[in-house]
Amino acid sequence: MSGPATLSRGQVALHSVHKRFGDVEVLKGIDLQIEPGEVVVILGPSGSGKSTLLRTINHLEKLDRGSVEIDGELIGYRRRGDALHELPEREVLRQRTQIGMVFQNFNLFPHLSVLENVIEAPRAALRQQKAAATEKALDLLERVGLRHRANSYPRQLSGGQQQRVAIARALALEPKVLLFDEPTSALDPELVTEVLDVIKNLAKSGTTMIIVSHEIGFAREVADRIVFLDAGQLIEQGSPEHVFSSAAHPRAQAFLAKVL
Repeated sequence: MSGPATLSRGQVALHSVHKRFGDVEVLKGIDLQIEPGEVVVILGPSGSGKSTLLRTINHLEKLDRGSVEIDGELIGYRRRGDALHELPEREVLRQRTQIGMVFQNFNLFPHLSVLENVIEAPRAALRQQKAAATEKALDLLERVGLRHRANSYPRQLSGGQQQRVAIARALALEPKVLLFDEPTSALDPELVTEVLDVIKNLAKSGTTMIIVSHEIGFAREVADRIVFLDAGQLIEQGSPEHVFSSAAHPRAQAFLAKVL
């Protein structure tokens, strides 16, 4: 059985999160708590704020109002009295080592080999010794089925393989929380399954995972909870069974009627 420290690792709390770009209010007061080890899939129409919400969690997008906490630690800010003050960049970078993120478009370094891509962050951010970082990276590449491509370069890989390397790279820092921003949207249809299979296996590992995806079958299979956004508001949440069979909100019903 896990000890108490393990049980508290990776709790995410969003409190009244607001974000606007110019005149457009993209997030309108999101309140959401995600428990350690929970797998949450965020659904909703294009433009509903899903990716922006994900990017507020690791402070890639600064909040206009509200706060994000991981295991009780404010992300991106320090509280002084009633006011929040933004942390220095080095502190934000330290916090981001606890929050792995996998983007739509892989974002691998083209001039580095697969192995070098995976060991880059542990070496730079955690000051790991090269031998230890390499051993860990090879284990992670084994986990995503790509150890045999350790010395290849991104251009020599398919899109699905590049995304699997990106997942291994995110895992290399042993983050408390893993964020996936539509990880299969840039892939050809025949490559989607290989990436989703890796994520399904990760979902069994006990790491907190927050996934923005349009893959309804995958969401049904992997999610502990579905969170549904529409026009910057959280309008529905619950188990996949509940949301897919008996969503209460008309906007969620209309969206799901088109995709189920």
